[in-house]
Amino acid sequence: MTLRYMPGFGNDFETEALDGALPQGQNSPQRCAYGLYAEQLSGSPFTAPRGTNERSWLYRLRPSVKHVGRFREIELPHWKTAPHIVRHGLPLGQLRWDPTPIPDEALTFLTGMRTMTTAGDVFTQAGMAAHVYLATESMADEVFFNADGELLIVPQQGSLRLVTELGVIEIGPAEIAVIPRGTKFKAELVDGPSRGYVCENYGAKFTLPDRGPIGANCLANPRDFKTPAAAFEDKETPHRVVVKWCGGFHETTIGHSPLDVVAWHGNYAPYKYDLRNFSPVGAIAFDHPDPSIFTVLTAPSGEAGTANVDFVIFPERWLVAEHSFRPPWYHMNIMSEFMGLIYGRYDAKEEGFLPGGMSLHNCMLPHGPDTDAFAKASTAELKPVKLTGTMAFMFETRFPQLLTRYAADLPTLQDDYPACWSGLEKQFDKREDTGR
Repeated sequence: MTLRYMPGFGNDFETEALDGALPQGQNSPQRCAYGLYAEQLSGSPFTAPRGTNERSWLYRLRPSVKHVGRFREIELPHWKTAPHIVRHGLPLGQLRWDPTPIPDEALTFLTGMRTMTTAGDVFTQAGMAAHVYLATESMADEVFFNADGELLIVPQQGSLRLVTELGVIEIGPAEIAVIPRGTKFKAELVDGPSRGYVCENYGAKFTLPDRGPIGANCLANPRDFKTPAAAFEDKETPHRVVVKWCGGFHETTIGHSPLDVVAWHGNYAPYKYDLRNFSPVGAIAFDHPDPSIFTVLTAPSGEAGTANVDFVIFPERWLVAEHSFRPPWYHMNIMSEFMGLIYGRYDAKEEGFLPGGMSLHNCMLPHGPDTDAFAKASTAELKPVKLTGTMAFMFETRFPQLLTRYAADLPTLQDDYPACWSGLEKQFDKREDTGR
């Protein structure tokens, strides 16, 4: 199957898998072509301002009221939702994990979801959760939709085919996909078991950050985001439909595939992005800039400049700053940072932070380069250096990220992580002038 995508971020798209399936000049004709049903999928209140109003019109074999039936409550015990407060006994501190092994058991994208942290409150549509997924088999005759938030999916190992009701997306390591709240989909494996990260965003949907003085170009450019063209399933076989709603999980069985949208138009749709297309900007004179210049997507809050959650990456780039300590500086931050490494090495933690691993530096807990990175950066010749073969990311939120029991009990938790700073000894000498 050749996958087709439409370029642009937040565009108003129109696409049809059958010629003439999409009505022209109106949304809801008395009779739709091919005997289809018209249905609106809204991602915002009807009265939201034009710039934030999100909706798509879908033309499908059956309306979604035929997809839900009578629900039964089920358990996905490792998928947690904020507010989720547990007594796990782990003391406050900076945390880091080695990669979570993919187990030798049957796990789908759903049953293999493991929540690491939760933040905020799903009932007030604020905050997020950080997950790792471990998938060894495809979802077959099974679909899922999340009423609690949108899903930002970040594969680290193995590729995923995301078959959504609005089209099909394939992503592998160094690519991401965003599945909007309420959009039905299934996840299939492309090349064997897959492991990756997921940000579940309870708040306002992800959008591109304002560039401010950077201007009209660089960072994540809108043209590089890809939305799938319409594709549909006409399958008359029993399907399981699972929904996540207010932290609970519910299932029903229907006699057909609900991924049956033949045509659609609008601006509420899934999309993908290749992180290698990110055009970084940085210091070309002195000092290390704030990591906000590496923001790919941001989910705004009601407070200007304070995100519900930011998605930030640290890709390949040149380092050229003079008279400067080039890695990130030591800092304490009101934001909470959950990091992952897709491949390569992270320049502030060249040892101990492995691809597939994770770290958590919570609100107002100090962190920064480890002892070896500090020593290396303090004495390095400041010639132009290119960081190559690296891709790290961060889910950063204004809310404290609370650890789940699963995360606290993971055998991959590094008990000695804080020791990476133990070699940072006092170097003060009042007789020495180290100014430039």
